[in-house]
Amino acid sequence: MKLLVVEDEPGLRDSIRDYFTEAGNVCETVGDYTSALQKINLYRYDCIILDITLPNGNGLDILKALKQNRHPDAVLIISARNALDDRLQGLDLGADDYLSKPFHLSELRARVTAIVRRRSFDGNHIVVFNEIALDLQSKSVSVNNQQVKFTKREYELLLYFIANKGKVITKNAIAEHLWGDSIDAANNFDFIYSHIKNIRKKLVEAGSNDYIQASYGMGYKFTDQ
Repeated sequence: MKLLVVEDEPGLRDSIRDYFTEAGNVCETVGDYTSALQKINLYRYDCIILDITLPNGNGLDILKALKQNRHPDAVLIISARNALDDRLQGLDLGADDYLSKPFHLSELRARVTAIVRRRSFDGNHIVVFNEIALDLQSKSVSVNNQQVKFTKREYELLLYFIANKGKVITKNAIAEHLWGDSIDAANNFDFIYSHIKNIRKKLVEAGSNDYIQASYGMGYKFTDQ
């Protein structure tokens, strides 16, 4: 998953970042309203973990901006404000969940995972595309019920393709999703080709069809059409 943490308290922000990063996710962080607004206008995330009390502004205005611009990012609000009216306001504005502080990081992870699973994979932890199956809990891949060994990057890239099946995904979007927002300053994205080549080889050797199509000058599409 690619996540954005919008939290002004450095200790909590770093703890959330380290917790999710150690679990293999890409986790960007910002500590104020202005920086958060810049991020959501430039990049996309599987889920934004959003504090609503921020320096220079209100996190709910970030949520409003996401919805007004029809950005698809999921939003989980974290806040010390735990009155019923606060929770209802956040959810009514379009947040996917609301978690009151203090909380256990394990509960935050479970809620973020549930949101992403519900939005991208109809709530299932086994993602199936024809003969390919991915287990979101064990982060494993199988073809025709036989496990295939994938690296962390290959697994995340295959999952990203399947979550966006039928859509053309640019190299820039792939790079940002797997390596974080700073990767957009790279001179080229040739390293993505190596990962795609490996995924194709492993899937085909395991008996799968090759579903990755290159769209010249645009990117790649995962499709059986």
